[in-house]
Amino acid sequence: MTTEAPDQAARHDPVYDRLHESSEFTELRKRYRGFVIPATVAFLAWYLLYVAMSNWAGDLMAVQVVGNINVALVFGLLQFVTTFGLAYMYSRYSNAKLDPLARNLEQAYRDQAGTTGKRGQA
Repeated sequence: MTTEAPDQAARHDPVYDRLHESSEFTELRKRYRGFVIPATVAFLAWYLLYVAMSNWAGDLMAVQVVGNINVALVFGLLQFVTTFGLAYMYSRYSNAKLDPLARNLEQAYRDQAGTTGKRGQA
């Protein structure tokens, strides 16, 4: 017995294959990767800078900024700010650039598979 939701295409469903080959799907992947890959590389570089400076620039990281707050603490807190900032930027980007294409693809799937969601219908 299959536990798959009735409106989801099987992996090798002809509808899925047609949508996968469409220019809209290609554009969706391109836009997604265009944001996620650079953002991931930038974040990892920023994080590795923090780790490297903590390891090899201890004197700089120990500099007091205000009271007992030093550069290392500021860098560490900025990691959290960066994480939430990236999540916010991705959410806005996704809503503006990815979701409209994804909705179009979902509608195309529903149109090709039929309103009942039966797989394999053209």
